[in-house]
Amino acid sequence: MNRLSLAVAVSLAASMLHCAPVSADDLIQIYQEAERNDPALAAAKANFEATKEAVPQARSALLPNVSLTGALNANNYDASIHSDPHVDVKRDFWFGGLTVSVAQPLYRYANTVAYSEAKKQVEQSDYTLAAAQQDLILRVAVAYFDILLAQFNVELSQSQKAAVSEQLAQAKRNFEVGVATITDTNEAQAQYDSIVAQEISARNDLENKRTALRAIIGRDPPELKRLGTQFDPSLPSPDSLDYWVQHALTDNIGVKIAQFNSDIATLEVDRQRAGHLPTLDLVGSYNAQGSNGTVLSGVDSNSRQAVIGLALNVPIYEGGFVNSRVRQAIALQDSARQNLELARRNALSNAQIGFTGVTSAVASVGAFKQALVSAETAYESNKTGQEVGVRTNLDVLNTQQNVFQRRRDLAQAYFNYLVGVLRLKSAVGTLSVDDLQQINVRLQG
Repeated sequence: MNRLSLAVAVSLAASMLHCAPVSADDLIQIYQEAERNDPALAAAKANFEATKEAVPQARSALLPNVSLTGALNANNYDASIHSDPHVDVKRDFWFGGLTVSVAQPLYRYANTVAYSEAKKQVEQSDYTLAAAQQDLILRVAVAYFDILLAQFNVELSQSQKAAVSEQLAQAKRNFEVGVATITDTNEAQAQYDSIVAQEISARNDLENKRTALRAIIGRDPPELKRLGTQFDPSLPSPDSLDYWVQHALTDNIGVKIAQFNSDIATLEVDRQRAGHLPTLDLVGSYNAQGSNGTVLSGVDSNSRQAVIGLALNVPIYEGGFVNSRVRQAIALQDSARQNLELARRNALSNAQIGFTGVTSAVASVGAFKQALVSAETAYESNKTGQEVGVRTNLDVLNTQQNVFQRRRDLAQAYFNYLVGVLRLKSAVGTLSVDDLQQINVRLQG
């Protein structure tokens, strides 16, 4: 394989997904489509709207309850009295009544606590929706870059196959003229067959990655803009693990959600204990009745009655039901506290892993860049060595494949860095579409 052929192959690999069609979609366009079509986010938004109704429902238990009941009956009375003399009584009349009842809770502590719970639930729902939105950002970014990397691997496999194919052809020519053994041809053939298998696997992986994005946006993914080559990863700012850990413990969305769960569980204990307390309501009613007769007479009648008073209910014994509910609420409170501690530990772990992941990815990019330079130098040296007879065809093939492997490693390191930055910001609860936009400006196509 001549140097020009290798330069073409390496140039294709170095493009890092740079040659996308003009009509390709970028990361923001894919995210906006995901916002419209992702079922998980749609479900989270629906749950958010449903949860908001908890406040008016709980508040209603503190407000007056007014009801109106009415009835209007037509009566047909027919009786025969077997007396002496015989008496027949027939009477048709109507009877109607209307009642308005009002009850205003004056002291129902359980309802007051339930109202506080509902407000906490609505506050929590804001963070639950934010968590779903952050999750979508991560899922879209991972799916997007998975496709780019899979495309890159397919193109790299094609470049490898072309390079090894040329090496195989050269080995065959050398064997035919008697300047090389059949071993060189067999080694090149084995490398070629291996790369063909790699290409098949890479194409299958690409299809799987496209399927993953299809599940988010609801259609076959379009062509995607690719990552440009002109950027150097930077360390987290600030470059201090303590900073990210502290913010994760206080600002991580999972921690905030767990804290609300703990607060709600504490209020629930109070609400269940309120089952032992009396309740006091202000009650009133107004009743109006009228008829144009009765069974005994055909005289019209009308009546009115207004009542106002207090209704006191003192629970004495309910078969242990309230005590059981209190014990249950206390157990759930302990569970919520443990889940809060678990959320804090997870946030701490995610922040540490995210920070070290980004710093490691930055170092990896630099290391793989140097490794690529070294691999290319080694290839050129082995190519020259083969020409003068001190290196074999297998040596050239191995160093050639090492160049492609380092190019693959470098691409993976770039994508690890980009996703790692998003995961780190998610760990401290600051991940937003702006972070996607900062990555999006690096896309070209």
